[in-house]
Amino acid sequence: MNLKLVLIGLVVFGGLIFSDAYGAAGQQGAPAGVIREQITSIKFLDAYFGTADEKIEAGPGDTNMPFTVIFANVGTQDLTGIRGTLTLPSQYTSVDGRFGEITADNEEKATAGNTFALTFYTNINGAAEIKRYAGHVDVDYSRLRETGVRTDSFDFTFKLTGDSVVNLTPTNPFITSLINNNVQVEVSNSGTAPLSNVEIVLQNTETASSTTTIAKNIENVIFDENHWDVGTIKPNSSKTFSFNIYVPENLKNEPLHAKMEVTYFDGHGEKNIVTRNADFYINGLIKPYIYGVKVIELSGQPTVIGDILNEGNTDGLFGFVTLQPRGDSNIKEATQYIDEIEPDSPVPFNIPVETNGILSFGDHDIRIIVAYKDSLREEQTITYDTTVTISPFASSSDSESPIGGIVALVVIAGIIYWLYRKGKLPYIGKKKAEAVPES
Repeated sequence: MNLKLVLIGLVVFGGLIFSDAYGAAGQQGAPAGVIREQITSIKFLDAYFGTADEKIEAGPGDTNMPFTVIFANVGTQDLTGIRGTLTLPSQYTSVDGRFGEITADNEEKATAGNTFALTFYTNINGAAEIKRYAGHVDVDYSRLRETGVRTDSFDFTFKLTGDSVVNLTPTNPFITSLINNNVQVEVSNSGTAPLSNVEIVLQNTETASSTTTIAKNIENVIFDENHWDVGTIKPNSSKTFSFNIYVPENLKNEPLHAKMEVTYFDGHGEKNIVTRNADFYINGLIKPYIYGVKVIELSGQPTVIGDILNEGNTDGLFGFVTLQPRGDSNIKEATQYIDEIEPDSPVPFNIPVETNGILSFGDHDIRIIVAYKDSLREEQTITYDTTVTISPFASSSDSESPIGGIVALVVIAGIIYWLYRKGKLPYIGKKKAEAVPES
């Protein structure tokens, strides 16, 4: 009986010793902080260039760029005294110098169940590549109603997105009133990040002030489209879209600012909306045509005449009319200066005909060229091909012919002889009286 009690005691005592040893071994083999890891206070959420409120694009060579890491307080107590130390690859350095620490503080309390942010500032090397990188952050903090400082560490990845730069430029900024202008606008991305899903909308100006030049112009101009899907524009490349603009008669010699809203997604995948102007200049319309070309006699010389009518709404400047022979015509080329070609007022021209050799009568193929400059001092020309007939000029009266002159001389001589016979010429009569002697 006593032996049984001794054996039972030995078993119980050995079990207690084994239990303590197993528990000690278990505590020694477990990682440090295993209990805190199971009930950790901080969870990593995101890391990107930007602030707590907004992601921004960053590219090689950018300096003093904000880099934000977002955490969540998943514990049951509020956190204070939050301080972070950021470790990034060698392409990223502290704004305090190459070997300085990249640190950030959060002076606010991180309440339980909510998120908080640490915003660091870094310089980006100009040789950095647009890609994803690995980073590391250590966060020191304290919990309310608890002494001491805790530290949590997190590895993460982030993306150097590059910059996207949007510009709108018409390929030809000059348009003309009174006609339907087909225009092409180039959307360019001069940055290092792509522009994705680019969409462009012509702004509605009905809500704009009618006193502004932009609203005044746009309200009177007709666009055949107001929405364009452009797609993705890669870095340092561009795409174009086209549309038609009709400008009324009263708009000329002034700028036109077409305000457009550009929507796109940047390197973060964030939606961006920016406003750009497609700037044009409105030329007045010069629309001359040539009519009434024929040959007449002017000052005893055959002359090509005609008229030019400008059906536009602005003057053609420094006008010249040139007569050129075509085919077998032996007419010499000649030019006449006509100055301004005004709207709605015929401008006449007359060019004397000179020839190489003897003028040949009959039909002559000719070309009339009208050259002028528009309001931008760009030279413009129009041509008109026609056939004119050159004929001998008929006399306008008998007195202009040799026979008529002879007849006139005979009549005059007869009159003089009749007056002589009748003694009606005083000078001749006096001579006769002096010649008779006295008896």
